[in-house]
Formats: sequence, C-alpha cells, structure tokens
Amino acid sequence: MPGDDEDVYSKLFGSPGGAEKPGVLAFGRNNRQPSTNPSDYSDIEALVDDNVYSVRQKRGYLSITFSVIQVLILLLMIVLGGLAPLNVNPMVGPYPDTLDNWGAKNTEKIVDDDEWWRIFPCPAFLHAGLFHLLGNVSVQLDTGAFFEREWGSIVWFIVYAGSGIGSSILSVCLMPDSIGVGSSGAVCGLFGAKLAEVLCRICERRSTAQEHIGHEVRKEQLIHVLINVVVIGAFSFVPFIDWAAHLGGFISGITIGMIFFSCMIRRRPFMVMSCVIGIVLTVIVFSLGMQQMYEK
Repeated sequence: MPGDDEDVYSKLFGSPGGAEKPGVLAFGRNNRQPSTNPSDYSDIEALVDDNVYSVRQKRGYLSITFSVIQVLILLLMIVLGGLAPLNVNPMVGPYPDTLDNWGAKNTEKIVDDDEWWRIFPCPAFLHAGLFHLLGNVSVQLDTGAFFEREWGSIVWFIVYAGSGIGSSILSVCLMPDSIGVGSSGAVCGLFGAKLAEVLCRICERRSTAQEHIGHEVRKEQLIHVLINVVVIGAFSFVPFIDWAAHLGGFISGITIGMIFFSCMIRRRPFMVMSCVIGIVLTVIVFSLGMQQMYEK
C-alpha cells in the first residue's frame, strides 16, 4: 500500500511492483534470497525476472505497438511506392518522394502550408529503409521498452512524443533543406530523460534493499546511456543521418524528464525547484525553437 513516505511520482503514476514490502527485498522465484548486487546478474532484465528490481509494469506496451506500426508502414510504403535503387536510397527503402508523400519532415510544407503533422507524429513513424528501421526499432524494443516498464506508459509517451516534436523542430531550424524521417530523435529523447532521472535521483537515500539496488541499476544505466549517446553522436554525421534531430530529441528529453523525475525527489523544496527548472527550460527550448523555425 502507498505510504506517506511515497514520492509524488509514485502517487501520480503508480508504485513499482516486485518487492513485497517497502524496505524488504522480495524473494526470487526459487525461494532463495537473490543477490543484492546487480553485477551478479547478466543484465537488468534478469534482476526484474528474479523479482529483485521493481518496475511499474510487465511490458513496454507502447514500445511494442509503435515498433509494429513502424514496421508495417515501411512495408506499405515499399509495396505501394516501390523499392528505390541503392544509388537513390542506400538504406534499402522507398523513394524520397514516397517518404515526402507519407508525411516526412519538410520545412517548406511545415512553415508555409501549416502541415504540423510533419513535425509529429508522421516523421517518427516513417523510416528511410530496412537498415534505418532495424537500428531504431532494436533500441526501441530493448532499452526503450525497459524504460517504459520503469516509468509507466503515460510518462514514456509524453517523453517520446515531446522529444519527437523537439527533434523535428531543431531539424527544421538546422537542416531546413532536407526531408527527415525516423524515430531516432524520440529514442534519443528517452536517453535524455533517463539522464535527467539519474541526475534527479543521484542523492536519493539508500536505506532499503530496493533503494540500494535502484541506485546501482541507475549507475549501470547511466554508463549505457553515455555509451549510446557517444555512438549515436558518431553516426550522426554519416550521410543521410539527421544529426539535428538527434540533438533536438536528446535536449528535449532532458528538459521534459526533469519535470517528471523531479517528482521522485522526496525533499519538497528540491522537488519544487527541480520541477520549476524543468518547466522553464522546456518552455525556453520549445519557444526558441518555434520562433527560429518560423523566422527561416
């Protein structure tokens, strides 16, 4: 049962399940006491499966649903519009005109024709080809789905959608002459939000087994996030990759994440201060982006 000591985030979006009581580590499936050291497990998924690390839901429902939709859309584009030659689309996918017709980010049509759906959701559900789709969906179904299990689907969707919007806005501002598609900006936003969560919870107490394990898990996730950011950053300058969308999604994810994950801070003055900072930064980032976008 939720207690008075429960953080605001848990009161709003539900408490993690797994541990039988606050401060008491749940026993594993084989009636043995699991290790409290995450390094003793092959991965974080094993911690959840052994009932050691608590998450809010059993599956990443939206991550799975969105990935299925993205696969089906790419197949439909190829079937209806044809498969472009490799010298036209090296990603093994449809023609650029097909992508544009299906709602790719197109600066002129967004700014002059008010086709707002080319900011979100259309670009996030379109992919340039099989290689592009495979890279994004694999991360979305693995890391993205686990973040959804930790945060809950509501927060995950807001971060995903907000980051998708932010990625398109910055792409319009910095790469106005190219069309853009892909969920990578939204996925980068998930990494940005996880970074915000780690920062917000860095001084969280570790008086119970769950709190100690949570701290160790977030340390491991922080390393994972930083590695992914470096890898994505390196690939962002490969031809046909929209580096501005990656950057815009990552920044948006951090600011939006600060709003939500500040609610996990139990000390109210710090919680309120962090939440206000997150709101102010989010408003500034999106306002400046929109202003710059319509000035071009």
